[in-house]
Amino acid sequence: MAHRLGPVNATVNSVIAATNQNPTEAVRTGKLREDLYYRLNVFSIFVPPLRDRKPDIMLLADHFLTKYARSHKKIIRRISTPAIDMLMSYHWPGNVRELENTLERAVLTCDGNVIHGHHLPPTLQTAEASGTVMQTSLNDAVEQYEKDLILDALNRARGNRMHAARLLDTTERIISYKIHKYRNDPQRFRAAEADSELAAGGAMPALGVLR
Repeated sequence: MAHRLGPVNATVNSVIAATNQNPTEAVRTGKLREDLYYRLNVFSIFVPPLRDRKPDIMLLADHFLTKYARSHKKIIRRISTPAIDMLMSYHWPGNVRELENTLERAVLTCDGNVIHGHHLPPTLQTAEASGTVMQTSLNDAVEQYEKDLILDALNRARGNRMHAARLLDTTERIISYKIHKYRNDPQRFRAAEADSELAAGGAMPALGVLR
């Protein structure tokens, strides 16, 4: 079915048409006029569904994250690993439009700097609804979530372990143990902060000594 999008004042030499239906089948069943189909069918491009283009999912997700974080004036730096696993394992019946809506919802519900699994719609959080079952143990899932929390805290604390411990309401000794366990490098957060200050042309603030 064709819809007029608005008044056209310019001469149109080319028409780009898109459909999520099989046009040849639509012609066979009488849903699409045969003469119209052959007028449009000069050069056909088949775009596979998003579920068959796994490498595109995170490229698009990062694009939509940046787009909606900017439009909603939020600072969201990344998508957590468990959330990425959920995005990659979902079958995306609504294709790119559904992915875009999912990321906008996640941005709106996110109250920190990281998109976590609980910011995603219930259809992605329920294996039965998505048609997939994530192959991970409870212990692995808990450890990954803990690792994401620590990385987020270190990022907010600019690599300072004492500050990160206060943000997570725990002790510096426990944070240090977890950093060693997960092989995190707090120094990289201080380096990133220094680079951003230099890029902005401002003076670097005095940061707490990394313990």
